[in-house]
Amino acid sequence: MSDFLQYLISGLAVGCGFALLASGLVTIHRVTHVVNFAQGMFAVVAGLTAGSFLSVGLPHGLAEVAAVAVAGAVGLLVGLIAIGKPGTSAQSALIATLGLGFAAYAVEIMIWGDNPRSHPGLRGTVEIAGAYVQKQSFLVIGVTAAVFAALLAFFTRTYLGKALSACAANPYAARAVGINVTRMGLVAFVLGGMLGGAAGVLLTPLMPISYNSDVLLITNGFAAAVLGALNRPGLALIGALTLGVAETMVAGYYEASYQTVVALALMLVIMIWQSSRRTALQEEAAR
Repeated sequence: MSDFLQYLISGLAVGCGFALLASGLVTIHRVTHVVNFAQGMFAVVAGLTAGSFLSVGLPHGLAEVAAVAVAGAVGLLVGLIAIGKPGTSAQSALIATLGLGFAAYAVEIMIWGDNPRSHPGLRGTVEIAGAYVQKQSFLVIGVTAAVFAALLAFFTRTYLGKALSACAANPYAARAVGINVTRMGLVAFVLGGMLGGAAGVLLTPLMPISYNSDVLLITNGFAAAVLGALNRPGLALIGALTLGVAETMVAGYYEASYQTVVALALMLVIMIWQSSRRTALQEEAAR
């Protein structure tokens, strides 16, 4: 029972990190219709940058916030390259993000090397019913809950958030009322970069990362986002938590090497289900 509880809470923490990545994917896709395959890179850059800031003496909190800001700036750069030119198709932008993700490997290796890195998070453990859970796990869960609450308030109560929602709902109508859709797309990339960066700084103390960790991160983030058809952050959150718990249970009770298989299998099942559901709806409409 204690092992199960420990795996459950740890899995929820990892799932929260996946949820932040997935929410960044959803935010960018809703506004730009681009699947950002550089999303995992934001987490890697932020996690490694936070470690560098801490190593030169920046205190916790400030180092992580600064690293998230760096990830937001990288998100802006990716957005400028991917969608900055008017008329760029979603397919071309997707290829651009994929290329930028691979190009980032060289920069990351030059700056941080190719060995996995980590940095200390919230120290200590908490005992719950015989299970010892890292305090960092509770920090990840709490921060993720606060971020999602802030996102809800941002999209429903601020002009900028409503402008992003308008672009997601109907970009042509948004242009008609004077909203710059390209600029909103760049804002979405900045927000996606910051969400990915938050995942990176929170997860790095729990799971060391290296230059190529973005593959695992984007696989899990995309699998979670697919549950909400890349448009519904609430379903992406549910998918991410389910995925995090499932992978942790597999690693704890079976073997860690099968974690990625869980993500890919879940993504495949969801995509097949969504495809069959769309086909059934189309057949029903045809009648």
